Amino acid sequence: MVVQTLTITRPDDWHLHLRDGAAMAAVVPFTAQCFARAIVMPNLRDPVTTLERALAYRARIRAATSATAGFEPLMTLYLTSTTTPDEIEQAHRSGVVHGVKLYPARATTHSDAGVQSVGDCTAVFECMQRIDMPLLIHGEVARTDVDVFDRERIFLDEVLVPLRRDFPALRIVLEHVTTRDAVQYVREAPGRIAATITAHHLLFSRNAMFLGADGSAGMRPHFYCLPVLKREVHRQALLDAATSGSPRFFLGTDSAPHPRLQKESACGCAGCFTAPLALAMYAQAFEQAGAMDRLEAFASFYGADFYGLPRNTQTLTLVRQPSAPLAPIRSAQGEEFVPLVSSCPWSVAD
Repeated sequence: MVVQTLTITRPDDWHLHLRDGAAMAAVVPFTAQCFARAIVMPNLRDPVTTLERALAYRARIRAATSATAGFEPLMTLYLTSTTTPDEIEQAHRSGVVHGVKLYPARATTHSDAGVQSVGDCTAVFECMQRIDMPLLIHGEVARTDVDVFDRERIFLDEVLVPLRRDFPALRIVLEHVTTRDAVQYVREAPGRIAATITAHHLLFSRNAMFLGADGSAGMRPHFYCLPVLKREVHRQALLDAATSGSPRFFLGTDSAPHPRLQKESACGCAGCFTAPLALAMYAQAFEQAGAMDRLEAFASFYGADFYGLPRNTQTLTLVRQPSAPLAPIRSAQGEEFVPLVSSCPWSVAD
C-alpha cells in the first residue's frame, strides 16, 4: 500500500546556511515553518568567529523568525588558525553555540579565512575534546592538484584519519557526505562520529548538472554545490546509509541560497537552495527506497541524540500530494533566489 500521509516528530536541520540581512529574512521562514531547530553555519562574508558575533547573528535570526513560534537557531563558530581555546570555552559555556565548523581554506563559499592546516588548531582541538564541543567538518581537501570529484575521499585519508587518531574522544560530524568512501568510514570508524546527508545528494547524481529539465544537454548551475554531486553509485550508497536505521546518519539540508545572478554567471557560486521543499524532498527519497518508516528517526531523532539535545515533542504531517509550484523567492532588496526544485510529490500539511 502506498503511504498517503505520515505524521512524524517535528524534525531538525543539522546543517543550514541562512546568509544575512535581507537575504536571510527572505529564506529563513521556509526552515522555521518546518524545522524546530537548525544548526546555522557561520560562513558569512564576515565570518562568525566569536561568541559575540554568534550572539548578534542569533538575535538577527530570531528577529526574522519572530512570527514563527518555536524555531530555535543553534549557533556555531567558524574555526580559524587564530581561534583560541578561551573563545571556545566561552562559547561552550554560553549554551548558545553548539559546534565549531572547520572549513579547509578555499574549499567552499566564504572559506578564505578557513584552516590552512589542522596542525594549527591543536590547542583548540584539545580544548574541544576536553569540554565535549562538537567539531563540524567540511570534509574536502582544496588543493588544485586534486580532482574535484576526489576531494572528499582524499580528505578522509590525509586529514580525518590522522585527526581522529590524535583526538580519539573528539565528537565529530562529517558534514554533507557525498561518497561511498565517506559512508563506509562513518559506518565503521570507532568513536564518536556521525554524518549529515542532504536531500539533493539523495535524489540526484552528477548527471543532473548536465541535463535540462526536458532531458536535453545543458549546464544547470542551480545543481552546482560543494561537495559536488557524485556518480550514481555514490548516490545509492548515501541512500542506503540514510535509510539504514544507523544513528550515525541524520538530516542536514545544507540549503545554501545564492542570488540568481551569482548562480547564473560565468563563475557561479556553489550551493543548492533546498529549504522551501527540503523535507518533502527527503520524503521523496525515502519513499523511492521503500523506507518511509525510517524517515522519522533520520529526520527527528538521531541528530538530537548525537548533539545531546532533547528530542522535539511537537509533530508534523506530510501528505502525498504535489506541492504547489514554487516561483523564485525575492528578498526585500529585489534579489531572486531560485529553489533547486519547484515542486515535489510530497507536501507538509498546513
